[in-house]
Amino acid sequence: MGHSQAEKAQNRERILAEAARQIREGGLESLSVAQLMKSVNLTHGGFYGHFESRSELVSLALERALAEGRIAVRAANDEGEGPDFPEMVGRYLSRSHRDAKRSGCAIAALATDVGRADANSREVMEQRIERFFETARAALGQDDEDKAIFAVCAMVGGLTLARVMTDPGRSDTVLRAVREQLLKLESEAG
Repeated sequence: MGHSQAEKAQNRERILAEAARQIREGGLESLSVAQLMKSVNLTHGGFYGHFESRSELVSLALERALAEGRIAVRAANDEGEGPDFPEMVGRYLSRSHRDAKRSGCAIAALATDVGRADANSREVMEQRIERFFETARAALGQDDEDKAIFAVCAMVGGLTLARVMTDPGRSDTVLRAVREQLLKLESEAG
């Protein structure tokens, strides 16, 4: 690869990394191509040398944000094995995860935005949600898909609502209540 091609690849990588960071922080609609390109010290006009459209950029940045969350989960697990269900629930519905809006679960941060987005972005997140369902099913140690779907929905919803609460004590109560109910689900499964 020539110098210009290597530089182009590096620039594309910088654009995607910054776009993923921006959408995690401010949502899909917060992403402005002009501001993004300025933030990585490139010209607005150069954008189309890297991407066909803003829609393509959003889909790829969303994919990046979701992948970063998955990598963080894998890094937290020993030897790449999936967590057991109580560990999964405890990590997901924790204060540290609630407070990690920039690096926490992109599903919780962006699901509402993606629900209003184009089909490409919805498909990107749908694939990640399906993997989350499978991870929860495996962590529950059973083939009950409905319980796994319920668990994921409760975790994402609980985290999302805990982030909305302005009173830290009430936010902690939301996290605790959802954790406790999900752990009851797991004990019923055993």
